[in-house]
Order: sequence, then structure tokens, then C-alpha cells
Amino acid sequence: MISLNSSTFLNSSSSSFSRIPKVPSLQLQRRGLVIVKANAAGDKNGSVLVQQQQQQSELKEGLREREGVSVIDMDPKSTVGGGVRDMYGEDTATEDQLVTPWALSVASGYTLLRDPHHNKGLAFTDKERDAHYLRGLLPPACLPITIDVGTNNQKLLEDEFYIGLRQRRATGQEYAELIDEFMTAVKQNYGEKVLVQFEDFANHNAFDLLARYGPTHLVFNDDIQGTASVVLAGLISALRVVGGTLADHRFLFLGAGEAGTGIAELIALEISKQTGEPLEETRKNIWLVDSKGLIVSSRMESLQHFKKPWAHEHEPVSTLIDAVNVIISLYFSHLYVQCNMALSVEFLFSSPQAIKPTVLIGSSGVGQTFTQEVVEAMASFNERPVILALSNPTSQSECTAEQAYTWSKGQAIFASGSPFSPVEYDGKVFVPGQANNAYIFPGFGLGLIISGAIRVHDDMLLAASEALANQVADENYENGLIYPPFSNIRKISANIAASVAAKVYELGLATCLPRPDDLVKYAESCMYSPAYRGYR
Repeated sequence: MISLNSSTFLNSSSSSFSRIPKVPSLQLQRRGLVIVKANAAGDKNGSVLVQQQQQQSELKEGLREREGVSVIDMDPKSTVGGGVRDMYGEDTATEDQLVTPWALSVASGYTLLRDPHHNKGLAFTDKERDAHYLRGLLPPACLPITIDVGTNNQKLLEDEFYIGLRQRRATGQEYAELIDEFMTAVKQNYGEKVLVQFEDFANHNAFDLLARYGPTHLVFNDDIQGTASVVLAGLISALRVVGGTLADHRFLFLGAGEAGTGIAELIALEISKQTGEPLEETRKNIWLVDSKGLIVSSRMESLQHFKKPWAHEHEPVSTLIDAVNVIISLYFSHLYVQCNMALSVEFLFSSPQAIKPTVLIGSSGVGQTFTQEVVEAMASFNERPVILALSNPTSQSECTAEQAYTWSKGQAIFASGSPFSPVEYDGKVFVPGQANNAYIFPGFGLGLIISGAIRVHDDMLLAASEALANQVADENYENGLIYPPFSNIRKISANIAASVAAKVYELGLATCLPRPDDLVKYAESCMYSPAYRGYR
């Protein structure tokens, strides 16, 4: 945890870490936190000097006996001064005498991977990987960080046992400067290819941070981009059941926060990619409902900036059922003509020009909002309505799997954010899919790492979605699934990583060259496997 009162990350005069959180050193070691400082001399490669704590002579001697050149065999004056303290004796591992995790609690090679110079895609020989237990992206290569900017919870502020920062949350310029200082320090100390994943940031911050640092850092927001990618995968998969293309469907969202708008934008991007139409046009088949009703142009002045692209010309609509029944803007040659809300529902649903939602997506965080009336309305004008109730936990799901299948009389193609048990209806068993971000972000992150990506591009998210959708088998569809079984997650992640990496290479954003011949096998070789040697 990094607290506001324990900043600053960078010292403007020396360009180095001047303070870090006041956490006992034992805790730092236990969490695997690497304390680094930038080279005061500022060499042209932006090298990071890690405080010398132990010589690596024994390791280098062992490596010289093997084939190939070791990444450790470098001039310490120009690169790394020796790594963090080898407190477990990992650097004494040799090809014949492995230092193993069951003997010393952590994998051999831990020190190497903690060192930012070694953990940036540099090549290890196969013998070095085996000798130092470097098969896979080990957990020590990942560093969870919490940035504590205070709390507005008065009860916590008054609690004598509260261990967080005792002040009101930082906002505005103070907050922005803290995050900017952190992002600058991370990139300065760990280089261009350090991957920063944002998680659980509030809406108003999440979009701003992604827009601000996307062009300059390798960043990824799982709540916005991960959720969008996994939902898009489900929709692409569902097309094999409902038919048509994404451009043939109309989408209605309940919830217009970071998840809802992120999903909507990725759907629009995929349609634009498939049809060649401008993004502004492909957004017109996507409608969003927030707490104040349908997002329409007459609300433009009061909308948050990330909702404004979804404000279409339409009369105000206050409830979800009205939005389902009264999305009636007519579409002639990309021109919207406003209609009278007094038109009969029969005309609206029967008119070939009427825009009727074929896909209903919930990201509201409010349970039981997909009522029986809403689901029955969707089933009344769709042979196979697609209903995705994405909110977590189960109590907050817009509807349950049983409700979706029962109220639609078995017509619905259903998936949810929360897990639901199989449902039997009219003699058939339906297995609801779970649109879980865990399908996407492990493989997506691995694809960025193995290719040495320097930026995240929307096409990489589309590639991840398509890769996930392509792994749904015919037998999965027969059971009502639009996602592959989660039991195959390692294979799924390897294929997603390969597709993402391929897109990175295609876009010219890869730095790990040459490109591996078989990206799937290469991704599998880079996955962490908790396999231990047996003695009996």
C-alpha cells in the first residue's frame, strides 16, 4: 500500500525515490517489493540501478560453464549492480543442484525476476531456465499495489484500529499529481514495457486515467477493457446461435458506468472493423439506460463525458421496460427521424424500420431489474433474445438464470457475471455461462508481456475477444453455453495470449524479436506451472 503521506515517489532534484511508504522492512521482503532508484547520472537508456546487496559471482561462474550467454553476465557499471539481497540463496542454484520452492519457500530465480532489468523479456537459455526455475511467468514478477488517498468514511476515520490514511480522500489536482508521480516513477524505474493494470478505480477516475496514460504507458483497465472484451466474446459466440452479424443487432444496456460504456464502445469498434463504417455510425445501434432513464441528446449538458457519445436523438424515457418497448427512432440511410411516442407498440415492433433491442445487457449493479415484464417483452419480438446479467455478486444480478429461461420459455441465450447452477425447463437442461473477466485478463496480460508490447491498442482487445469466442465448441452450444468451460482456462489463456501477441507484432508494437514461430506453444512455455519434483 502506498499512502499519500508517504509519497513522494520521485524527488524533482535528484530524479530518484525520496520516500516510500513507512512499512517495516520485513513486510517489504515478504511482499517482494523491490526498492529501486533511478540512475542519478541519467544514462541514455534510462537504466535502473538497484542497490547492491550481494555479489553474484557464484551465479556467474556457474552460468559461464553452460552454453549461451547469460543475461547476468553484464557489466554491472552499465546495467545492474547485483540485484536485491539474495536472502534465500537462490543465486547459488546450478544446473545440477536446483534450489527449489519446496525447500526454500520460493522458486529459484525469484531474485532474477524481481530485478527489473532481467524481467523485461531478455532471453534465458533453456538450461538457465531449468537451473533457475524460470519456467513460466512467476508470481514474483507481479506486484500488487494499493494507493491510499484517504477515505470519506467517517466511521473508519474515527476507528482507532483503522490502518489506512486518516484524512478525507484526495481529489482534483492533488489526486492527479499523486497518480502522475507514481506513473512517472514506475516507468522511470522499470522501463517502457512495465505493464500497469488499473483495478477498481471509480468511474470518474478510471476513464480519465486510461485516456491520460494510454498514449504514454503500457496500461490496461480490467473493469473497462477486460469486461468489455469478455462480453464482446460472448456476443460474437452467440451469433452462431442467433445468426447474422453484430451490425444486424440492436443493443440495450441497463447501466452506463465504466463497464457498460466500455462494453458498448468495444462492440461499436468491432462493428466498425467488420463493416468499415465510422465509429459514430456504429454507435447508433447501441442504447444505454442509466439511473435517470434512456441516455438521449436532450440530456447532453448534464451527462458525464464518457456517456455523451451514447446520447442519441430520442424522446426522454424513464424506465427500462419503456426503453425496451419504445426505442422507436427510425433509421433511414444513417439518418434518425424522431417519432411520436404515442405510436402503438404493435406498429413499433412490426415495422421493419423500427429499432428493437435484440440484446439486453445489465451492468447496473442493481439486482432484479430485469423483471418478468422486461424478459417477456424481449422474448415477444426475438426468437432467441440474448440476455446478459453481468452484475456481481449473485444478489445484485439483474435476474437469475432460472428467471431468464423460465420467463422467456427457454428462448433466452443467457450469461451472467455471477455463477448460477444449471436450470431445467420443459425437459431440457440449460447451463448458464459466466462472463468472467478471468477469461481475458490473464491471457491478455501474458500476450503483452511475451511480445514485449509498449502500448495497448483496441485491436488487441478485439483479438482477445475473437480468440475466446473461437474456443466455444458445438457441445457447449448444445448446453446453452456461449463461453468455453472454465476448466480449460490454461488452454484458453494460451490461445488468447497468442492472438494478442500476434496483433502486437502486426501493429509493430512488439519489442521481443524475432517473433516466435508458434505463439501458442511459446505462450504455454511462459505460463507459470506450480509443478514440483517428487522424491518418492
